[in-house]
Amino acid sequence: MLGDPTSALEELGQLTPESRSTREVLELEWGIHAERADWPAAAAVAGRMVEQVPDHTFGWIHRAYAVRRQPGGGLDQAWALLRPALERFPKSPIVAYNLACYAAQMNQMEEAWSLFQRALAVSPKRAELLAMALADHDLKPLWPRICTAPKP
Repeated sequence: MLGDPTSALEELGQLTPESRSTREVLELEWGIHAERADWPAAAAVAGRMVEQVPDHTFGWIHRAYAVRRQPGGGLDQAWALLRPALERFPKSPIVAYNLACYAAQMNQMEEAWSLFQRALAVSPKRAELLAMALADHDLKPLWPRICTAPKP
């Protein structure tokens, strides 16, 4: 929180192994690696989360996010890692939303639109999701369709 991710990692290193494996600490560690743009380390932490806390969306979403950005990663790998989460979390707007982003960036526009519509359908905050989408450059290819979608 003080803007020094290296010191934050050192602090985490002082925790017991049991403490380091809690969901909250893993989320914090992922954030530190992301702050440092250490995407392989972030992907590894998120992968541990998927294994240890498979019923929580954070690990699934953030593993894909990191793999997309890590050397040798990319959209195809991110898609493949996150796609199974769509069935596991059918009421999660953020899973469908992120998959819509990946599909749009892979030029799969009908799939992207379908996933975005699914995210809207399960979102309790439709107006916020629409606003977020119109600021998200990953969804830029869908902006014309989003702008003409019925408003809440």
